[in-house]
Amino acid sequence: MEKINGGVTVAKGYKAGAVAAGIKYSGRDDMALVISEVPAVVAGTFTTNVVKSAPVKWSKKIVDEKQCVRAMVLNSGIANAATGPKGDEANEAMAQAVADTFGFDKYEVLTCSTGVIGMQLPVDRVQNGVKLFTDALDDTVEAGTKAAKAIMTTDTVKKEFAASFTIDGKEVKLGGMSKGSGMIHPNMATMLSLVTTDVAITKEMLQKVVSKLVAKTFNMISVDRDTSTNDTFCVMANGLAGNKVIDCENDDYKAFEEALEYVMTSLAKLMASDGEGATRLFETKVMNAATYEDAAVLAKSVISSNLVKTAIFGADANGGRILCALGYSGVDFDPEKVDLTIVSPAGSIDLFKQGAMLEFDEDVAKKVLLENEITALVDMHAGSSEAVAWGCDLSYDYVKINGDYRS
Repeated sequence: MEKINGGVTVAKGYKAGAVAAGIKYSGRDDMALVISEVPAVVAGTFTTNVVKSAPVKWSKKIVDEKQCVRAMVLNSGIANAATGPKGDEANEAMAQAVADTFGFDKYEVLTCSTGVIGMQLPVDRVQNGVKLFTDALDDTVEAGTKAAKAIMTTDTVKKEFAASFTIDGKEVKLGGMSKGSGMIHPNMATMLSLVTTDVAITKEMLQKVVSKLVAKTFNMISVDRDTSTNDTFCVMANGLAGNKVIDCENDDYKAFEEALEYVMTSLAKLMASDGEGATRLFETKVMNAATYEDAAVLAKSVISSNLVKTAIFGADANGGRILCALGYSGVDFDPEKVDLTIVSPAGSIDLFKQGAMLEFDEDVAKKVLLENEITALVDMHAGSSEAVAWGCDLSYDYVKINGDYRS
C-alpha cells in the first residue's frame, strides 16, 4: 500500500468538478459533483443529531435502500437544515437536476450540503449550477482537488487523500475528500466526506467495513463538541479495478480494510488539525486500558476538553487538566496507576506518574508544546487495549470566527 497524489478522481471511472453557482458565496466555486461512469456500490454513515438536514435524510434513505449510485452532488454556503418541507423539495430538485443533466435516476444521486443552518437553498441557482458541470467534469487529479476546495466553508485548506494497493493481482485505488473545520464532534462520521474506489466488493461487506472504521477514525475527532446536523460519510465502489468481488472477510477484505482505514484516518487528522482558529493538532493515545471501549472514551474525553484545548493553545503543561478529563469521562479506573507523557518533534516531558504530578522543567515543556503537532501518551496500566483520538487547540480566533458566522 502506498500514498498517491489526489483525491476522489484517482480510482478508475470517476470524474469530478466544481462550479460557482452563487448559492451564498460570490466569486468562488460553491458546488461540487462526483460521478461514476458505471453504477457504484454504496455504503455510508450519517449524523446521530436528531435534527437532520434535508440532504442527510435523502442520502440515508438511498444508502439504506439502494445497492448502487452514480453520483454525489455537494454545495457549500447553505446547510439546508431546519428548512422544513421546502428544504426537502429543494434538495430533491438538486438531485433531479443532476439526474436530468447526466441521464441518471434521481435516486442514484447522493446529496450533501454544508453552511448556515436555517437558510433556504435557492433552487434556481442550484439548477443553473448543475448545468455548468457538463463542461466542468474531468478525471484529472486537478478536477478532484477543485471539488475538494468547492465544499470548504471555514476550512483554511482543502482536504483530500489517496492510496493504492494490490489484491487478486489487480491494482486498486481509493481516494477521498472531506470538509470540516467547525461543528466537528462526530458520532458517526465527519462533516462531509466521500471516498471513491474502484474495488469490486458487495454492498454488505462495504457497509460492514465502513461502519467498523468510522468508529476508529472520524468518530475519534473533535474540534468543538458540536455534532453537526449534516454529518455524512459515504463510500462508492464501482468495481472497475477488476479484482474478484470481495464477498467475505478474506485476505482481500483485510487488505481493503487497511487501505480504507489509512485514507479515513488521514482525512480525519486533516480535519482535526484545521479546526476553526486552530494552531496545533492535538493527539491523545490511551494505552493499556481495560477495553478498547474504555480507551476510546478516555482519549476522546481528553481531546474534547475545552480546558485541555486552551492549555495546548497556551503551551501550558497543565497535566492536571488532562487527568481531570480522564476522570469525568465515565470510565472507572485507578488514578494512582496513570502515567502521562507529552511528546512532540521537539522532545518529550513526563507530567505525572502513578497519578501524581512530577517536577519538570517549564522551559523544556514550553518548547515541546510549541510544536504544530503534540501527542499526549496516557498509560492506564489496566489492561492491553489502546485507542487514539485527534483534536486541536482552542484559540481566540475560534470565538471570532463563530461570533458572526451567520452574518
